[in-house]
Amino acid sequence: MRQPAPNPDHTRMSPNESRNQALAARDLRHLWHPCTQMHDHAGTVPMLPIVRGEGPWLVDADGRRYLDGISSWWTNLFGHANPRIGAALKQQLDTLEHVIFAGFTHEPAIELAERLAQITPAGLERVFLADNGSAAIEVALKMSFHYWLNQGAGQKTRFIALTGSYHGETLGALSVSDVALYRKTYAPLLLTPVLAPSPDAYEAEPGESAEACAARRLGELRVLLEQHAHETCAVIVEPLVQCAGGMRMYHPSYLTGLRALCDEFGVHFIADEIAVGFGRTGTLFACEQAGVSPDFMCLSKGLTGGFLPLSAVLTTTPVYEAFYAEYNAGKAFLHSHSYTGNPLACRAALATLDIFRDEPVLERNRELAAHLARRLAPLREHPQVADVRQTGMIAAVELVRDKATRAPYPSEERRGLRVYLHGLEHGALLRPLGNVVYFMPPYVVSTDELDHLVDVAIAGIERAIAD
Repeated sequence: MRQPAPNPDHTRMSPNESRNQALAARDLRHLWHPCTQMHDHAGTVPMLPIVRGEGPWLVDADGRRYLDGISSWWTNLFGHANPRIGAALKQQLDTLEHVIFAGFTHEPAIELAERLAQITPAGLERVFLADNGSAAIEVALKMSFHYWLNQGAGQKTRFIALTGSYHGETLGALSVSDVALYRKTYAPLLLTPVLAPSPDAYEAEPGESAEACAARRLGELRVLLEQHAHETCAVIVEPLVQCAGGMRMYHPSYLTGLRALCDEFGVHFIADEIAVGFGRTGTLFACEQAGVSPDFMCLSKGLTGGFLPLSAVLTTTPVYEAFYAEYNAGKAFLHSHSYTGNPLACRAALATLDIFRDEPVLERNRELAAHLARRLAPLREHPQVADVRQTGMIAAVELVRDKATRAPYPSEERRGLRVYLHGLEHGALLRPLGNVVYFMPPYVVSTDELDHLVDVAIAGIERAIAD
């Protein structure tokens, strides 16, 4: 007679081990985690096994709760285990899990493309689906280059990106990124972009407004285009917020000027809205705040509400038509992923869009953002805070050694890690970018939960700067 399987909650546990410890030990025997020096988990940084999510909260194997202040790498919009998205997925599971997307199609992908074309800026009518944000950037870069090649402009092989930009960690996406932490090691493998000075308002000259800073940087971009437009496929930017580069924020007028310059010099405008899209900046898409339509818009992260990996690259009919020809013309766009157009991911995306359609998401986000701004305002006077900045549901606090000179703390001191560890000890997931403590919570967070997040962060900042 077959014996019942042991309870998986207790498998391989010693009598004095907690469930967290047992699962962490099993993890560390085999798994290699992203953006992590695994040696840290030998004692400095705990490995926390999460067994379930409840709205904006995560629950570990020992029952401790953590308020997810970063939306699990900026993906989760409407809470963990959201019942509406979950129900849509369960229904889809009973009909179709996946099918090859070359020569075949299905209604979830068709409807998703239709709805994305309806809600994104005007002119974005063609939708190419991929697996994740980095893949979307790869698609946009290749599609832009291939467009010019099909148009007889094969000399256009370069891209212009902003200083401090981050677009992903595959080789193409990393090639148009400028965060040394990610790029330096792999530089010999990468394309070399032309770097335009970021319009980051934190770098404005004394007395210069964010709008004036943007105008000055547009002038510098113009000079670069005068020199390089003949060899440039596209300018790629993260609209309004350069997220992984330190939550650097800039005035929407830069996007307006960028659109005009791209038109004037005959280069594409790629908008990387992977992190800033779907309500994160206060409007459904960040480009709306400048009233512009890019030639390519890359979407991912919040597209599925944080449930499944999926990305979309939206582009214009003229771009699509540059590839539309007889087979023997050799103009087809040759890019694919095994799970392109996955029906489950498309269904999760549709359920996410349904929530935006049926609920006052953006209105509530504005109220939450205003509350967060009020709570963070006193930090502007803190002697080790050089800047408190916010765009919609993204807020950041810049810690510095010297407020007057803005001299940073040395990176090897890992002050941000102290904030992270303090957060875990007090029920909050905060994961600073270097010495930038930021907030990007799910949209279902309450004002009381925001208060908890800010209170823990403030205490963590005091702990981080103590010597």
